[in-house]
Amino acid sequence: MTLQTSSEHFDQDAFEAQCLEGIAHWVLDNLGGKVVDAVRLERWRPQWKVSYTVDDETRAVLVRGDRPNAGEHDLRFEMDVMATLEANGIKVPHIYGWMDTPKAFVMEWIDTEDRAPGMLHTAIDNPSTMSDERWQAMLGYMEHLAKVHAVPISEFAHIKQLSNPPESAADIALRATERMYMAGVYTNNIDTTFEFLQHWLRRNVPQHRSKASFIAGDAGQFMSAGTEVLALLDFEIANIGDTHWDLACFRGRHPYENMGDIPALYQRYAEVTGEAVDLPVVAYHTVAFLQLAGIATKFFGDPKAIGGNWIEGLLEYASITRRACEAIAELQGIELNHNLELPQPSFKGLEESALKKLMVDIQRLPTSSAFQDWERDLLHAIPEFLLNNTRYRDWFEQETINDINRLTGETFTDLNSADEAIKTLISADDPANDEGLVRIMHHRSLRLSMIIAGTNPNAENPLFHILDPSWASRLPGQHPGDFLVTIGDGRRLQDELFFSQLIISHLLTADPVWIQAALHICGQCLLLYVYLTGSVVSDIALHGRLNFIWCTGCLITRCKRGPILAH
Repeated sequence: MTLQTSSEHFDQDAFEAQCLEGIAHWVLDNLGGKVVDAVRLERWRPQWKVSYTVDDETRAVLVRGDRPNAGEHDLRFEMDVMATLEANGIKVPHIYGWMDTPKAFVMEWIDTEDRAPGMLHTAIDNPSTMSDERWQAMLGYMEHLAKVHAVPISEFAHIKQLSNPPESAADIALRATERMYMAGVYTNNIDTTFEFLQHWLRRNVPQHRSKASFIAGDAGQFMSAGTEVLALLDFEIANIGDTHWDLACFRGRHPYENMGDIPALYQRYAEVTGEAVDLPVVAYHTVAFLQLAGIATKFFGDPKAIGGNWIEGLLEYASITRRACEAIAELQGIELNHNLELPQPSFKGLEESALKKLMVDIQRLPTSSAFQDWERDLLHAIPEFLLNNTRYRDWFEQETINDINRLTGETFTDLNSADEAIKTLISADDPANDEGLVRIMHHRSLRLSMIIAGTNPNAENPLFHILDPSWASRLPGQHPGDFLVTIGDGRRLQDELFFSQLIISHLLTADPVWIQAALHICGQCLLLYVYLTGSVVSDIALHGRLNFIWCTGCLITRCKRGPILAH
């Protein structure tokens, strides 16, 4: 059977029918089962949960199709990586094999829903939460991640893309982003923000990081049941690189998927590996991970990509590029302005009318197994964005031009000319320009996010989530005793004494050496510890580590406040 894939005169119903027919034949031939149901999953790539019967027993597999604008070799790469991990004792879904119609590989179905979809448009409507059980699973996942990193890179030598591991610090740090950057150049998807980020990454390589390890590439994705980790997922951008890249992924994925207390996760990883986490290196790789992910979002915008998620790409582009700038600002101590405001909208009659008409009629389109409700909603979101864009486009362009004029000292009247000047500035590779460039790029991405959200956006919209810090520091104007206590699903404790007693009850049963080794306790808890034990601060101060504001004395409870004792 020849699968129809041409984007011209594309018949989605016929495509879906061909896919389902091919899946049914494969399951019969390879698993000896009869397909009874196949459900297309809400992901940006074609995936199906396929249920089938064997001897009156119902079983299920996941059929994982290829990404938009990706070839068969990318899909086979992920399959080979997972098979290698399974052979080395890593908890991944079992791989049953490859199918040609559709191009996909078949893996074990993990029967749990305890995982957020990992898509921004979904998180906006249904914010990802962290239950107590999922948090315990997250802590357990760090042990699995450490095992992934411990698999010798020689085990992957048979996989072409991993057969020539990097050796120098620069290659270890940059190989993944350089590949994605060049792909972006080839497809004309590199804008001024990506150009700046790549130049910055090249100039700021952590030269002391010279060990190459296998990395998941998009770490933090796994299935769980209760507190148990069932299977690690999504190795499509696995690579040989720095383990701290994977640690950076937690910051990059949050808040699409709630990662919980990220500093506590780093602490657990350090406990498991016996090696301290180098937080500035994590911050560097946060920029690298977001740069790679940001360039990838541009491929979503290809109008010829069958199944491509145009609006998800736009949402992620705005969020990712902004947070990449925030990661640089964190490293370089740059203060950013997050409090921009939309002006009064500029209504354009003809465009308004046409786009509103599209929005109405798109919602009237019938749905089917080949074109589902969620796909229609995503299509509807495109003219909805364009409607906002027509209202605020002039403001966006003029404010961006004004930013560039202030930085360069020149006067530009159109955005294209202003951007060319910025490219010249970026090419100079002068670190003295970083602060000004970071602010321009940050404002640009933030304004785009504001246009996407429209007037009066929800303050909790994850599109505006400010990047969580790699290391803790008191917030500007924060009183030392100000705090917020959050348990798992977002429930909050306001009784300070109760909370401190909860922490100290744990500490009192712990070995004093452990207390010193794991000193991530806030000032309030520390003072109560001193009071209850009669200890002196110097016994547990451990060379000024009281700077930390993240309290992990209790692994379920999170305390966020400034230190009482100054460093």
